Amino acid sequence: QVQLVESGGGSVQAGGSLRLSCAASGDTDSLQCMGWFRSTPGEDRKFVAATTIGREKTYYHDSVQGRFTISRDNDKNLVYLQMDSLKPEDSGMYYCAADRRTCSLVAGNSRRFSTWGQGTQVTVSS
Repeated sequence: QVQLVESGGGSVQAGGSLRLSCAASGDTDSLQCMGWFRSTPGEDRKFVAATTIGREKTYYHDSVQGRFTISRDNDKNLVYLQMDSLKPEDSGMYYCAADRRTCSLVAGNSRRFSTWGQGTQVTVSS
């Protein structure tokens, strides 16, 4: 069993920055891919970014490429999402997700991730 807990959400003006954190606990040695998804009312969770746990390879949605950076601290079982140049359309509930399969198999598709956190709210005002 793996548990994920997100933190770092909040309210910020457009152009500002936030850093989200995801703390993983439990059977973390089995994880190969961790990612972030965003949800807004009435919409499915949308892919934001993902990172492999082993080799350093990252994946980004086109809308955040160049503005967001996903990184990890394997020793502390933490994954971060640094969000810069935030836009109002970045607002939503951000969820951390993890899976035992490689990112090449699961990144980009929320239905392929097996474990989810409770989410942290991000609000960007114009």
